[in-house]
Amino acid sequence: MWRRMTGVGCGAVLSLGAVMAPAAEAAVTAPCTTWVGSVTSAGAQTFKAVSATAPPSLTRSTTSAGVYAPGQVRIASHFEDYPKSGAGSVRAGYVVIGDALYHSAYAVDGTDNVEPPGPSLQRIGGGWSNFSLVEWSAYDAGAVGPRTELYGLRKDGVLVRWHQQDNGWRSTGSYPGFGAVKTMTLISKQPTYDTFLANTKGGALYTIRIPVTSPMKPVVKSVRTRTWQGFETLTASKCGQYGTLLLGIDKDTKTGFLYAVGRANGTSTVIKGLGQVSTTFPDPVDFRWSPPSFADNLNGE
Repeated sequence: MWRRMTGVGCGAVLSLGAVMAPAAEAAVTAPCTTWVGSVTSAGAQTFKAVSATAPPSLTRSTTSAGVYAPGQVRIASHFEDYPKSGAGSVRAGYVVIGDALYHSAYAVDGTDNVEPPGPSLQRIGGGWSNFSLVEWSAYDAGAVGPRTELYGLRKDGVLVRWHQQDNGWRSTGSYPGFGAVKTMTLISKQPTYDTFLANTKGGALYTIRIPVTSPMKPVVKSVRTRTWQGFETLTASKCGQYGTLLLGIDKDTKTGFLYAVGRANGTSTVIKGLGQVSTTFPDPVDFRWSPPSFADNLNGE
């Protein structure tokens, strides 16, 4: 049985300074910031702020111990960071533990220590040992009614989607043909579609637009044809009105590289490499921290 998301989130606010023209230059004129997290082998969660300076710089790094048991988490979605009364925030997202998907939530104080009663894990459903990726998209903007979709990429290359309802989750389709994908990250949330940016084992970079209508029919466009195979993790944050700040993590070398990406437009998409990030990424599971969904206005395509 699918379980409805509890609605708790967490609160880092995007400090976007750059404005990227959609079809002009993907130059960063003032530092945007992306927040990247990880689950360590000991079960802690980390929080790092990476700014698009020249070269990219680490401007914040904290660790919250005791979130999970050591080695417990295999996959994590992005996590929201939602401010609570007083100091600190509430943090929430999805994790795969063993064969099951869980909704994970906990609160931290002003120094990122986990507050009592500690982390909550709510089981959603089983069968997740066959999945290599989980992500969710919550769109909520003004008069447009909120919608939340959950995506899972199976190891056989089938992309699966569920839609959140008041009484749980409803399957809204699946689509095969993504067996070459290494990883993907959400770059756009719109009223009628979500868009992911994905790299392949052969080095290609694609956008995958997924209309919210059923049956599920993704629209795939080539962005680049080579050199992107080295990243096991991609995370994306909004930068300016239409741009994306993209972080690629190479798990073999434990390094991260930052890119300024203009609005996605197939092979005409402007991508500017900003360089290697001045920190390492040694942990087994990486993910993106986001502000609450109503402030996480991804608009990359």
